[in-house]
Amino acid sequence: MKIAIIGTGNLGSAVAKGLIKNKTFSSLYLSDKNTGAVQQFNKEPYVTITNKNTEAVEASDILIFALQPRHIESVLKEVAPSITKEHVVLSVAAGYAISKIEAIIGQDKNIIRVMPNTAISIGKSMTCLAANTSGEKKIDMAQDIFNQLGTTMVIPEEHIQAATVICASGIAFWMRLIRATTQGAIQLGFEAHEAHKLAVQTCYGSASLLIESGNHPEQEIDRVTTPSGCTIEGLNEMEHQGLSSSLIKGLVASFEKINHLKQ
Repeated sequence: MKIAIIGTGNLGSAVAKGLIKNKTFSSLYLSDKNTGAVQQFNKEPYVTITNKNTEAVEASDILIFALQPRHIESVLKEVAPSITKEHVVLSVAAGYAISKIEAIIGQDKNIIRVMPNTAISIGKSMTCLAANTSGEKKIDMAQDIFNQLGTTMVIPEEHIQAATVICASGIAFWMRLIRATTQGAIQLGFEAHEAHKLAVQTCYGSASLLIESGNHPEQEIDRVTTPSGCTIEGLNEMEHQGLSSSLIKGLVASFEKINHLKQ
């Protein structure tokens, strides 16, 4: 596969790292007006770094536009004459609707909105995809790419905003929960590096239990809560302080914000 990433900021660079790690291309173009963030890949085989978007588009079959919403329109207009019906156009621009892309490059183009998260750089992303009518026949190809960089789910486009909050913003939410656990462990007497390791591995183990067992979280909670025990005491205190409701309110607040910013 000949792939181009247009825009190499945090997310574009993370996608590049994942692709390079998994060698999921025959050629990879990394295009940005500022190529400094991806100079580390300059010596990778079959990787070309450029500041010429049109060059990257014309040399590739799969185009990943990893741009902020305020930049994607001008870049799409720049390269639109070079985009053909054979290209697969993947956009990770949060809040930028497929209809907006179609208005610039045409409804007959294969367009797929993609919402990964930064864990894509280590092959652990939860990536959601939604396609236009033309792009539906290419959705399996897009899944093949992103399944090598984590896990994928095809969803209706109207759910992409919510998926952005849960999966992309969700990285930050989970990081904050791990940080809070680390701080608690320090207060209970552990050194900072010990506390961090305890929190991270326990979080990883919890997620792994659910993935491998297929169990509901409450089933696993029941396994570690005993009558009058310390676990249920701690859980109840967290819920009294609003743990679950605060998390849900945070998700809803982020969702309302992203809809306010919707293009």
